[in-house]
Amino acid sequence: MLAGPEKTPTRPAGACEPPGGPPVPPRPPAVLVLEGPVGRAEVPRLCERLGELARGSGPGPVTVDVAGVGRPDLAVVEALARLRLTARRLGRGMRLRNAGGDLRELLAWAGLEDGPTSGRDTGSNAGSGPGRGALRVEPLGQSEEGEQAPGVQEGVEPGDPPV
Repeated sequence: MLAGPEKTPTRPAGACEPPGGPPVPPRPPAVLVLEGPVGRAEVPRLCERLGELARGSGPGPVTVDVAGVGRPDLAVVEALARLRLTARRLGRGMRLRNAGGDLRELLAWAGLEDGPTSGRDTGSNAGSGPGRGALRVEPLGQSEEGEQAPGVQEGVEPGDPPV
């Protein structure tokens, strides 16, 4: 038996719209724009702002636009590392937008090339892939117990007691 128009069933509060209901507008992506020189004192405020943007945005990585930072220095690298950590704590990735060659080289030098810049959107500089220009240091193997590390020579001084 069908209900008439006067007996329209009601949904409890918080129930989902049925398919074909009003569309839910997508939330905008999170974009944090860095402008001017970035100092160490500003990093906590930037991390807080990134958290606000990430919580109020759609899914996916947060984007940090670095076009306005000017000449990058280690304070910028520290800020980007802390922003990446904030994004990770929120379960998000992070990508850079408009990262110039100087900043990418500095990130590679600091060991962060594959960190905040993974999936990066660098505009006209997108041709250089992750890891280009990065310092790759291969660790030497560990010495086994009782063996000297390669390249280490033990010297004996005259007058030293025997071991």
